[in-house]
Amino acid sequence: MDDFEQQLSAAQAGDEAAFVALFRAVQPVLLRYLSTLGGPLAEDAAAETWVSVVRGLPAFSGDEAGWRAWVLTIGHARLRDAQRKAYRDPVPVDAHAELAATPAEGDVAEAVGELMTTEAALRVVARLPRDQAEAVLLRHVAGLDATAAARVLGKNPGAVRVAAHRGLRRLATMLSREAELEGCNDFRTRIDD
Repeated sequence: MDDFEQQLSAAQAGDEAAFVALFRAVQPVLLRYLSTLGGPLAEDAAAETWVSVVRGLPAFSGDEAGWRAWVLTIGHARLRDAQRKAYRDPVPVDAHAELAATPAEGDVAEAVGELMTTEAALRVVARLPRDQAEAVLLRHVAGLDATAAARVLGKNPGAVRVAAHRGLRRLATMLSREAELEGCNDFRTRIDD
């Protein structure tokens, strides 16, 4: 029995430390996925995800990749629920700004380098069409294979592969255009000096 299977069995038996280990292994990926697609709704959707995970934990069976896919599937559904609720009950614009401006918990000094690069990358991915962004995030950020990503999205694996491929191609085009623009701006700055 490997570490994951032992942690899962212990968590299903009520071992809090084992559940925390399972939570920590998936939570960063879940938050990146939800934040990129849901912005200020991400934290609430993540909290609702874990409530659903705890309720369904005794019935879960599978390996570590299946666990990630299961949690992300639940997260995907909870984000959709939160988006529908937000559409029905819009929050004032200034409340969204306040949520976005709230600093993340934890030691900021240690994480600032990784966070800046990760946040910048996720902002670029968020500019993709939704189906491409979801596929890229699930395949290349969460590390799911096409079949598991397809289960999360309720699509077939071929559609996920195509969306991820198109998303990566579009990202390459976007990044090369931005690099060209940045180069032009650097050139203009040197000429103006």
